[in-house]
Amino acid sequence: MCGIFAVLGCADCSQAQRARVLACSRRLKHRGPDWSGVYQHEGNFLAQQRLAVVSPLSGDQPLFNEDRTVVVVANGEIYNHKKIRKQFTGKHVFTSGSDCEVIIPLYEEYGENFVDMLDGVFAFVLYDTRNKTFMAARDAIGVNPLYIGWGGDGSVWFASEMKALNEDCVRFEIFPPGHLYSSAAAGFRRWYNPAWFLEQVPATPYDPLVLRAAFEKAVVKRLMTDVPFGVLLSGGLDSSLVASVTKRHLVETEAAKKFGTELHSFVVGLEGSPDLKAAREVADYLGTIHHEFHFTVQDGIDAIEEVIYHDETYDVTTIRASTPMFLMARKIKSLGVKMVLSGEGSDELLGGYLYFHFAPNKEEFHKETCRKVKALHQYDCLRANKATSAWGLEVRVPFLDKEFIDVAMGMDPEWKMYDKSLGRIEKWVMRKAFDDEEHPYLPKHILYRQKEQFSDGVGYSWIDGLKAFTEQQVTDEMMNNAAKLYPYNTPVNKEAYYYRMIFERLFPQDSARETVPWGPSIACSTPAAIEWVEQWKASNDPSGRFISSHDAATDHAGTGAHANGNGVAALANGHGPTNGAVNGGEVAVANGHGAANGTEVAVAIAV
Repeated sequence: MCGIFAVLGCADCSQAQRARVLACSRRLKHRGPDWSGVYQHEGNFLAQQRLAVVSPLSGDQPLFNEDRTVVVVANGEIYNHKKIRKQFTGKHVFTSGSDCEVIIPLYEEYGENFVDMLDGVFAFVLYDTRNKTFMAARDAIGVNPLYIGWGGDGSVWFASEMKALNEDCVRFEIFPPGHLYSSAAAGFRRWYNPAWFLEQVPATPYDPLVLRAAFEKAVVKRLMTDVPFGVLLSGGLDSSLVASVTKRHLVETEAAKKFGTELHSFVVGLEGSPDLKAAREVADYLGTIHHEFHFTVQDGIDAIEEVIYHDETYDVTTIRASTPMFLMARKIKSLGVKMVLSGEGSDELLGGYLYFHFAPNKEEFHKETCRKVKALHQYDCLRANKATSAWGLEVRVPFLDKEFIDVAMGMDPEWKMYDKSLGRIEKWVMRKAFDDEEHPYLPKHILYRQKEQFSDGVGYSWIDGLKAFTEQQVTDEMMNNAAKLYPYNTPVNKEAYYYRMIFERLFPQDSARETVPWGPSIACSTPAAIEWVEQWKASNDPSGRFISSHDAATDHAGTGAHANGNGVAALANGHGPTNGAVNGGEVAVANGHGAANGTEVAVAIAV
């Protein structure tokens, strides 16, 4: 994971402006501590901070074509770069082993109509000195971050994180995933146009072997690395499958020849937390050398301001889940690890969040998965990328592979739906696909284990500690005036207010606060899903741990194990997986969207 920064069409081409560009680029040095580079052509500047994962001895950026008339800076992993290189044998002279260098010959061959030929995740800016045009593009789902801004002189700015441009642009915004920006066309256009994007309900039958093969291929292609790597492991379904597939196929890869096939697993949590136990069990089964990282509530509280600075958000669940991940990433990087695989995206693609139990029909179920996947760049992808990039650690997400997405989103959604009479629980299609009696990937009790919300899985007292701390920091009078001080996305509780105070101090611009999504949510839902159940409109606590059992959610009877005093079971907001479902007649709902995912709790590395 690298940091890119570019200013195009700047009226000022002086040394002073070049120095300012360098200063802005250095704000991204945490993303790429290995090298930095800058290019200037008149009033056009392109800079990069590099994290060297592929071809670390070459591939420093910016990258150029043979006569240096085309220049590119990129933050990406292009998994089909070797295939593309073969396509241009004899046509293009490659000067590095960088996977991102293939962007240049593709542009020269196809103009701007090549982005969908890239298999991977990326954010890049390309400048053509011959016609003084430029283009920028972001990967399909928005795994890699990118922002766009506009200067007062008409210049266009790009950066991996908004902290590099927020002080210099009159306005800025998130660069939309699956789009490219063309100076020639003076605007955006969508390059990623999958069938599912129109939210039409597919009819392809579920084929477990096709789903399994697509996922295994997605994992294996992400083992492209020239540095020690890892797999995040919480003991839940998603991370356990990533770890299991990695372990099974590692011996076949080039990475194994460099680093061997032994895996070391790592987990973070408070003493006695659920994830420590679950990760240990999976690690023992897979045969990894297991290490635990512990943190205290005070450690987390002390890190919150840094987390908000790096995540660039004030979303409550994102911050809760990012903090342990942020602490863990530093430990992992200290061991010499630069890249890890993670399990983001599974719940969005497969309807794994427990509120999906209440989808009234398969049409609504499918539309909600579409909405969830489209929003990933503002939640789970943002958290996983920025919380780890803060320490120069790269995260790769096989569930968000384009081919796997096509398979997962292309099947008849009825197969994904919870159906107790047929023995189908959430994500049954994935569990069934890897339920191999002859060559098991995981023991059945792990394969069918329910997972914790990440911020809860690291230890329940983490959330309680945060609430108690922020309760002391924010007075009732402050809350009474919240709407006056923060009329946009007004904080709904003291914890949200505390995070907002820090965010506003770090990023006081209107454009900055507008990059953070907001709105009502239940147990990670989009606002649209709240219409499924009339009672989903009341609470403001985004933790998922107050939800009771799976069966209770579909039985709609009894009293929730964690119901509130009136028998109202609370469902959390945000994007974190929950650890139960609702069995009462009423459901309490939290506002806002979180970004927790129970997969990012531990890491297995090949060394």
